[in-house]
Amino acid sequence: METNTFTVLFFLNSILLGVGLAMDAFSVSLADGLGEPNMPRKRMALIAGTFAFFQALMPLAGWLAVHTVLQVFSALQGVIPWVAFALLAWIGVHMWLEKNDGEEEQHVSRSGLLLQGIATSIDALSVGFTIAEYSAVMALVCAVLIAAVTFVICMGGLLIGRKTGTKLAGSANKFGGTILILIGLEILLEHLFF
Repeated sequence: METNTFTVLFFLNSILLGVGLAMDAFSVSLADGLGEPNMPRKRMALIAGTFAFFQALMPLAGWLAVHTVLQVFSALQGVIPWVAFALLAWIGVHMWLEKNDGEEEQHVSRSGLLLQGIATSIDALSVGFTIAEYSAVMALVCAVLIAAVTFVICMGGLLIGRKTGTKLAGSANKFGGTILILIGLEILLEHLFF
């Protein structure tokens, strides 16, 4: 039975879902800001927008899966943390191996940003199960709220990373890469042990 009632609790739950889901994206934004301390605001908006887009897309994909291909999605759910770990570890190791003389900023590439967006939001597919009773309109509103919260949180991460990146200069890539590897490991360990 689908719910189609917008309540204060619905909005509060959607915002809290956004906060919870945005934590990985916040950490990656922080790492991106570390690598590019002079990042222009337009680029910051692009990065935060990419994370917000994927954080909205994945719960909608999960919601759609519940309403269409639940059996296929359930079979793949065990693979999702491994994919997230592999993507984040690959990006993190790549950051470790990049040469940084302490002067040159390291810009995340478009393909790297796409991988970051997917890797940090892939676990949000399961949110589709928690919002399965929502109507299509409510699921869309929930996804938009999650995206808005993610955007704001990621902009904060980028700002903090930019300020800190100036101070860390030569070690920013290694620090950022370590953050990404640890996030991927946390996703994997949470799946395996909790």
